[in-house]
Amino acid sequence: MALNVPRFWTRAVEASVLVVAICFSLGATTPASRMNTLSHQLMCQCGCAQLLGECDHVGCPDRDKELSELTTNMAAGLADQQIMDAFVAKYGATVLAAPTTKGFDLVAWIAPFAVFAAALLGTILLIRRWGGLGIERRAHAAGAVAQPADPAEQERLDRVRRETARDDGF
Repeated sequence: MALNVPRFWTRAVEASVLVVAICFSLGATTPASRMNTLSHQLMCQCGCAQLLGECDHVGCPDRDKELSELTTNMAAGLADQQIMDAFVAKYGATVLAAPTTKGFDLVAWIAPFAVFAAALLGTILLIRRWGGLGIERRAHAAGAVAQPADPAEQERLDRVRRETARDDGF
């Protein structure tokens, strides 16, 4: 079944989407946006634990130096990965705002999800165990639990029930 939408409106929507896509792609290639992106992928080395592009540490001794290095590397025509590699070579891996996805650093990405999954599984198993105990208690109270086959064991249980004056298992 074909939609009864005029062709004009379909073309207008397609043109609008194309114009929006072009506008966003033009802004993504400017040096200012590249500088903003890269400065938010690096940490300031002054010890403030902030992103380089967000460091508001008053009198920061490292922010301006690092930003000028970033600007120099961009002006030299280095690719983003080359710039990141240069910062890692100079300051160490702690300059990266996020760990890499290679080697042991991959654990930093996997561990939170693995811990969450293990906790969720443990919670589900615990709730099932608690639910199973409730069923066993109700069945025992209703007398649906099979009596022990050993007469001595049966006598012991009867004596415990008489002495405690309780018949619900506790």
